[in-house]
Amino acid sequence: MHLRVPRPRSLAAQLFAVQAVLIAVLVAGYAVFTYVNDRGQAEDAAGREARAVALSIADSPSVREAIATSDPSARLQPYAVRVMADTEVDFVTIMSPAGTRWTHPDPDQIGRTFQGHIAPALQGRTFTETYTGTLGPSVRAVTPVRDGARVVGLVSAGIKVDEISKLAREQLTALLTAAAGALALGAIGTYVINARLRRHTHGMNAAELSRMHDYHQAALHAVREGLLMLDGQHRVALINDGGRELLGVSGAVVGAPVAELGLPSPLTGALLAAERRTDEVHLTADRVLVVNTSPVSGGERRGTVVTLRDVTQLQSLMGELNSERGFSQALRSQAHEAANRLHTVVSLIELGRSEEAVEFATAELELAQALTDQVVAAVGEPVLAALLLGKTAQANERGVELVVSPDSRLDDGLLPPSLPARDLVTILGNLIDNAVDAAQGGVWARVTVTAYTDRDRLVVRVTDTGPGVDPDHADLLFQRGFSTKPAGPGGRGLGLALVRQAVHRHGGTLTVTEAAGGGASFAAELPLTAVRA
Repeated sequence: MHLRVPRPRSLAAQLFAVQAVLIAVLVAGYAVFTYVNDRGQAEDAAGREARAVALSIADSPSVREAIATSDPSARLQPYAVRVMADTEVDFVTIMSPAGTRWTHPDPDQIGRTFQGHIAPALQGRTFTETYTGTLGPSVRAVTPVRDGARVVGLVSAGIKVDEISKLAREQLTALLTAAAGALALGAIGTYVINARLRRHTHGMNAAELSRMHDYHQAALHAVREGLLMLDGQHRVALINDGGRELLGVSGAVVGAPVAELGLPSPLTGALLAAERRTDEVHLTADRVLVVNTSPVSGGERRGTVVTLRDVTQLQSLMGELNSERGFSQALRSQAHEAANRLHTVVSLIELGRSEEAVEFATAELELAQALTDQVVAAVGEPVLAALLLGKTAQANERGVELVVSPDSRLDDGLLPPSLPARDLVTILGNLIDNAVDAAQGGVWARVTVTAYTDRDRLVVRVTDTGPGVDPDHADLLFQRGFSTKPAGPGGRGLGLALVRQAVHRHGGTLTVTEAAGGGASFAAELPLTAVRA
């Protein structure tokens, strides 16, 4: 039998309980404080009223006249009863300086000694006190009755404490009613607030939220892909380490607008777009990125989640794979051509024409060797020489003549190690492919490659005999996605963008001009000193 461990209450429920208890304690404390304060104020008010009544009676001439008679009670008792009826005091006692009562609410107490303090009044002072007498606890005032400078009597007026408590209880009832209403309103408001909080926290408690935050931070920095979150105003709300590396940003970028990150315009446009973007390829200064965006909405635009994948190496490998495919096709064609030539040689031998067979075979070998010697003599760099030989065969299969200019001179070991051969293959290979595409189908299809070093720079120039470059498109040629050719299965417009990326990565320049005999001429210049540094 499995015991089910109760799930901790959600954060909203915990806050609701704390807030409810806090409101209840505050309301109860306020009620107690107000009751005590009101009771104290009621006692003070009773003391003031008793004092005013006592002073008024002591200043009355009729009272002094009655005290001077032989039987003061006869006149003072009815007077005292009338005063009690007209005021809110519970008793009025007029007495002799010795404390013998002349008046009292209970006639049986007349003639007896007053219960309370009279010494301050005999000295001519009026005072108030709380004292328990024949009527019970009361707040009373005692004042002297003077005849000139002589004290001829004393007056005490008071209000019973029970009456004061009754008034305080009536006020307490009203106070408790108001407190109950405040508690109810507070509970309703707290419930509404916590219901909203429960929706935002999805009913999770504090421990679950803390654990989710820890997981979130760990996953955020563990993912090698770039993750970027934008708020509704297109400001960076969150970015992980992979995103910083792929976008090439550093420092405090959280809170900064995307437009101020210094990213390429097409990439910035993709990040600012309201619609979803799926597997879009974008170039930064030195990377090829696949970008996916997903808007976050909940009745209103709340932001965008962006994922970034680095496919720089993959794109380079794809280019190399395409080159290898071209090479293999060229080899198959050459193998087919070589088989035809071999059959020709064999047939000549079978016909007894051995001299013509040797002459035919020797001419073919000299032609192939001449091409190899020409390329190697001009470009001693082995990687570039191999690339040029392969591209020559490819171009020949497509009906394009690829030649190396006599001005070319690039010896082996001249290029510094900091200039990778892969980047040179990217630059020269894409320029040749682009030139072959442009020249193919022309009356005189030819591509000329020039590669040499001039002081502290490497110059690579590729010229074709194609239709040339439209001046209106000159600024757009190196943007990703631009192409004047129909799109193929893998897309168009990435080759020249990759060339520009590689050139700029090494601090070089890439230009396009119109060739002397028509067509286009692309030139890439790389500073060797900067590369060496």
